[in-house]
Amino acid sequence: MVNPRKKWKFMRQSAPNTKRLGTRWKRPRGEHNKLLRRERGKGKLVSIGFGAPKELRYLHPSGLKEILISNIEGLKNVDPKTGAVRLSHSISKKKREEILKRAGELNIKVLNP
Repeated sequence: MVNPRKKWKFMRQSAPNTKRLGTRWKRPRGEHNKLLRRERGKGKLVSIGFGAPKELRYLHPSGLKEILISNIEGLKNVDPKTGAVRLSHSISKKKREEILKRAGELNIKVLNP
């Protein structure tokens, strides 16, 4: 199983100093903004170079590939070693129980039982 690497935490400029701003990322837009000019010690600016490697993209934190299913037939295409199942929100309680039972028999991990 592949362990996804640690992700960067990008914070809005002055967020650590100003409580009301919050830590959510917002791109700096001012002409003289130090973060936008990439001055040292002012934090990191979001860019394409910080993306995860291709083999680690779209993986669940457990390292398994997420597969969305909406019926029992969807379990046939899942490899228990590399994939995990996420059940569609529109499945009824009765069908959900059937799918969970069948997934247990096939040793398939369900991410939202």
